Amino acid sequence: MLASAGSGRVGNGLYAVVLAAGASTRFGSAKQLVRVAGRPLLHTAVTRAAEVTGNALIVVLGAGAAELAPLLKHSPGSIVVNHEWREGLASSIRAGVARLPASCTGVMLLLADQPAVSADDLKRLAGTWRKQPQYIAAALYAGTSGVPAIFPRSAFRDLAELRGDVGARVLLRRSADRVVRVPMPSAALDVDTPEDLLALEAPK
Repeated sequence: MLASAGSGRVGNGLYAVVLAAGASTRFGSAKQLVRVAGRPLLHTAVTRAAEVTGNALIVVLGAGAAELAPLLKHSPGSIVVNHEWREGLASSIRAGVARLPASCTGVMLLLADQPAVSADDLKRLAGTWRKQPQYIAAALYAGTSGVPAIFPRSAFRDLAELRGDVGARVLLRRSADRVVRVPMPSAALDVDTPEDLLALEAPK
């Protein structure tokens, strides 16, 4: 088990929640374990998030949690197991938000299957949000806004009310006038199928 989620002060009230509870049905096996550049996707996502928020980090696991948790035994932050993962992404967002402490002023939601998103991308996102912390800061890619995204505490209730296999994008659409968009082409690539992985590994 990881350290207490409350032990990091690096993020100045900003917490990261890494969403990694899915069953990877389209991929055919646990894509969180797939190695890109020699490291499992899950480990890479957690490491990059920790560069921004330190120990102020929560990893939401669900399907295959027993297999995935050992990957994180030396990582910062804490693990939450979402037992309702079959419902879809909203259940993982709820599980992560429910564990945020009172000292948390914003939450950065990110997926474990966006391997091209770098720590620098996440730092740019956090820097943008800190300039206007009452707004939502979201990645802009492929003509749309999505995660990684940072939501202020005022949006936590809306996040906690999400249901089904929908992510934060529905809130980004609903609150379009409160979203600051940060260009992040790297976020357009997510690994849902083996073909996505081949595209990632293809020589540029």
